[in-house]
Amino acid sequence: MDHGTVNPAMRLEDQGIEGLARVYYNLSEAELHDAAVANGEGRTGKGGTFLVSTGKHTGRSPKDKFVVRTPDVEDTIWWDNNPPMEPAKFDQLHADMLAHLNGGTAYVSDLYGGADPAHRLDVRVITELAWHGLFIRHLLRRPEASELAGFTPEFTVLNCPSFKADPARHGCRSDTVIALNFSKKLILIGGTEYAGENKKSVFTLLNYLLPEKGIMPMHCSANHATGNPVDTAVFFGLSGTGKTTLSADPSRTLIGDDEHGWSDRGVFNFEGGCYAKTIGLDPAAEPEIYATCEMPHTVIENMVFDPDTLELDFEDDSLTANMRCAYPLPYIPNASETGLGGHPKNIIMLTCDAFGVLPPISRLTPAQAMYHFLSGFTSKVAGTERGVTEPEPTFSTCFGAPFMPRRPEIYGNLLRSKIASHGATCWLVNTGWTGGAYGTGTRMPIKATRALLSAALDGSLEDSNFRKDPNFGFDVPVAVAGVDDTLLDPRKTWEDGAAYDAQAEKLVQMFSENFAKYVPYIDDDVKAAAIG
Repeated sequence: MDHGTVNPAMRLEDQGIEGLARVYYNLSEAELHDAAVANGEGRTGKGGTFLVSTGKHTGRSPKDKFVVRTPDVEDTIWWDNNPPMEPAKFDQLHADMLAHLNGGTAYVSDLYGGADPAHRLDVRVITELAWHGLFIRHLLRRPEASELAGFTPEFTVLNCPSFKADPARHGCRSDTVIALNFSKKLILIGGTEYAGENKKSVFTLLNYLLPEKGIMPMHCSANHATGNPVDTAVFFGLSGTGKTTLSADPSRTLIGDDEHGWSDRGVFNFEGGCYAKTIGLDPAAEPEIYATCEMPHTVIENMVFDPDTLELDFEDDSLTANMRCAYPLPYIPNASETGLGGHPKNIIMLTCDAFGVLPPISRLTPAQAMYHFLSGFTSKVAGTERGVTEPEPTFSTCFGAPFMPRRPEIYGNLLRSKIASHGATCWLVNTGWTGGAYGTGTRMPIKATRALLSAALDGSLEDSNFRKDPNFGFDVPVAVAGVDDTLLDPRKTWEDGAAYDAQAEKLVQMFSENFAKYVPYIDDDVKAAAIG
């Protein structure tokens, strides 16, 4: 049985998917929500939200992600970062997954990846769970009904959580698998209910395809000054560094919270929604995001709630610290209607420094910006990936290594070229620890971070006096209105200055050892900028 709007020439049978008992095409958010409740996948919460638990997988499984090794991508994939899968193993995985689905139900969503019509990717997402269909309708961009009649997907994502992969039979690592086949334009996801795998697989596709068009794909949030798209800012950073929180500024227009492209005409959002962490969400500090947790069809993922009152507990991380809400972008009052912005005037690189060494904000030269972009230093925060229970210092190149199919210097050189062509001031912002390392110090006050960002974005920070950081060589403001001067000099926030020096020396050494692998591929000025 079919239901919904679809290009009659692109039903599943035309893609070799047969034997399903029920297929639902392009259901609305309300229809998907109702189907998910009827299927027992979750329940309706306050305000008409959808409450769901994802079981044992409460975060991404990056070690279970593979790229199929075909001749057309052999020389362009960064194989050290993207474990290969043999084509025959993929074909067996595909056949077995289709056999597993025989007689079952599928929810088909035809969507766009990218707000710019000139560069968007037409994607079909086929899900076994109705709520995964609801999630991806929030997170990707939704065509108008009139556009669906002629919609032809360029890539297809097939997600079957109840399917368990066999490492020996399918060439994977465990019973969970995410396999990308660029030749067949097909992604297979199995053995995990974590919805984030759906959108991140599409992000990985765009990360591979867009550089060939001279477009910089970015793991970043973005906003612009109200009424002035020319004054655009992008915020690079891994999960937990503050991309969503800091870009959802009520005084600016939100372009998007996670994934963007930078083309010759400016910045464009890949997504149509937001996927925000909710642990410790404060209605005073983050009222826009907090309000979405009681809006119709917002997906509330892995949050503890009172079974009678349905009140959410924003502090209880017994299921995971990676609790999240997924909602359409228009739920944020100041969100952009177009998902488009100008060329970035400011580039913010967010890092969560668990060592307590980095200043709360630093100004970077273009060469330093490329160095820190390639380094991608941060701390993985609890729950974002399986097995992470407390902050772990890490280097994730381009602030998104798990989603980078090409070598890092491809993206680094693209960023540098864009900065040179259009001009931008670059900043490194530490949202991690101050006054000591994790376990001793405290998390950087969000009020101070917001004040520093405001000064950077309105241009007033450029007029400050700066000192040269002795460890990394970047410029650090000495005084900023509304911010304690002591906070700007991390050494002064530690009780023991010698202990800070030892910690800083350790971090500098970690940077140097990590960056050694990029030295053969970069210019001398970036090498010189490595350590001040």
